[in-house]
Amino acid sequence: MSSMPSPHSPEFRRRAVELARQGDKPLAQLAKDLGVSRSCLQNWISQAAADDNRALRL
Repeated sequence: MSSMPSPHSPEFRRRAVELARQGDKPLAQLAKDLGVSRSCLQNWISQAAADDNRALRL
């Protein structure tokens, strides 16, 4: 089973997470503005939080 490559670059994901963390817009509106689903954006935020926690433990 092969996985499909992401249509969004890591930089795009990082910037989306930064914008979400700023909290200037509701998550649903930000996701719509970025052209992704709310659940996709939420997954990126969750993954970034997990990555941040791993980095703190190093």
